[in-house]
Amino acid sequence: MLTPYVQTPAEGSLIVLQHAGGAKGKALLDAARKAGALEIACAKLTRPDERADFVRAEVRRCGGRISPDAVAALLDAVGSDLRELAAVSAQLVSDSGGEVGIDIVRAFHRGRAEVSGFAVSDLAVVGRSGPALEALRHALTLGVPHVVIADALADGVRSVARVASAGRGDQYALAKRLGMPPWKVKRASAQAKGWTEAGLRQALGVVATLNADVKGAAADPSYALEVAVRRIGAARGAALR
Repeated sequence: MLTPYVQTPAEGSLIVLQHAGGAKGKALLDAARKAGALEIACAKLTRPDERADFVRAEVRRCGGRISPDAVAALLDAVGSDLRELAAVSAQLVSDSGGEVGIDIVRAFHRGRAEVSGFAVSDLAVVGRSGPALEALRHALTLGVPHVVIADALADGVRSVARVASAGRGDQYALAKRLGMPPWKVKRASAQAKGWTEAGLRQALGVVATLNADVKGAAADPSYALEVAVRRIGAARGAALR
């Protein structure tokens, strides 16, 4: 129904169309292109570092500055919806006078909008067992499947082990050699600090056991996940002593 209107719009009208890709709605998209519509390509941001860059850019666009810990807190509290992140960034710049710190983020945005298995994993592999358990319980409340969280923990530990065993080097060269994305190598390299080979072996054993536990070996898969998070933290903690 919109195609005729796109082809001959009323004078002074403005139509904004959003197309997520795929075949659905492509005829309307083609009609808009033929009519000379302004097209802005917006690649989907899927990685945490891309969303962090987006927040920093939005804050700068609004004339403000934001600290790294405030960026992390904002993403934890708001989630991954870019429209909401843009609106919240603008509001925080306005409310703070331009300097957005973690205190003002926490004051206005408490709680977590969404928690994924990878959020739990990222906290667990750096030894932040308390926040990891908090994120785990929230993820389970939201209905994130036990197997998905277990897979994320296993992926996190394996990534750290692979990067740590590869030695030092340029992240792009390591990524090519390990068959991993450069951003993942960079993150795992930072997470590997504080781990020893013995600690990583212990953690790999934990996630291997967890894999069976969440697939029926354990009577309570939620409890098995909690135990795994604690044991991963202990493995890293033991490596630090």
